[in-house]
Amino acid sequence: MPCDPARATLRAMIRALALALSLACPGPARACDTALLLAIDVSGSIDRGEYALQAEGLALALSDPAVADLLLAGQSALAIVHWSGVGRQALALPWRRMLTPSDVAAFARSSRALPRAFTASDTAVGEAISFSLAQFAAVADCRRRVIDISGDGPENAGFTVARARRAAEAASVEINAIAIEDMGASSPITAFYDRWAITRTGFVLTARGLQDYRRAIREKLLRELGKPAG
Repeated sequence: MPCDPARATLRAMIRALALALSLACPGPARACDTALLLAIDVSGSIDRGEYALQAEGLALALSDPAVADLLLAGQSALAIVHWSGVGRQALALPWRRMLTPSDVAAFARSSRALPRAFTASDTAVGEAISFSLAQFAAVADCRRRVIDISGDGPENAGFTVARARRAAEAASVEINAIAIEDMGASSPITAFYDRWAITRTGFVLTARGLQDYRRAIREKLLRELGKPAG
C-alpha cells in the first residue's frame, strides 16, 4: 500500500508534540521517603584529629555508591547538627534534598569541609536530641524522620535524654546511634545509647575508635535507608 506523505508527516508531528509535552511536564516528583538528620558529637572529648576522622568518614560513607543509590531512590533529605554541652547545638548543614547524584556529591563535600561548631564542652545527649527534633518541621513532607546520633561518651550535662527520647517517640521520630568506644571488649557507650537514647524501633552500632567510624556510619546508613550492609 503506498505511503501517504501527509499522514506520515502528521504522525511525526504528533510524536514530536508528545515528546515535547513529556519533557515540559515530566509528572509529579516522587515524595521524600526519609528525612535523616546526622547529629555529630563535637564535645570536649573529641579532639581536632578525631573530628577530622568523623568528617572524613561521613563524607566517604555518603559517597559510597550503595548509599548514594538509596538516598536518590528515596529522594531523601539530609541535614547535619553539631552538638556538645548545654545550649550548644547548631544546625551545621541545613536540609538538602537528594534528587540527583550531584546533590549527594555536594553534600558529601560540604560535610567533609564543615568546621566544627563547638569545642571544649560537656556531653548533653538529651539536648542534642531535643534540638534535632525541632529541625524536622522544615521537612514535614518526608514519610520517615530519623535522628542518627553519634557520640563517644554518656550524658554528663543537662540530663534530659529520657525525656527527649519520649518526645521523639511521641512525634514518631526514630533515633539510632553510633557509640564510639575505646578499643577493647567493654561497651559502656553502646549500653548507654541502647538503654537511654534510641527509640523502640531504633538500633545502636558500635565503632571501635574513630578509625572505625567510616565502616560504622556506612553500615548504619545502609540499614536506615533500607539495604542490609554487605
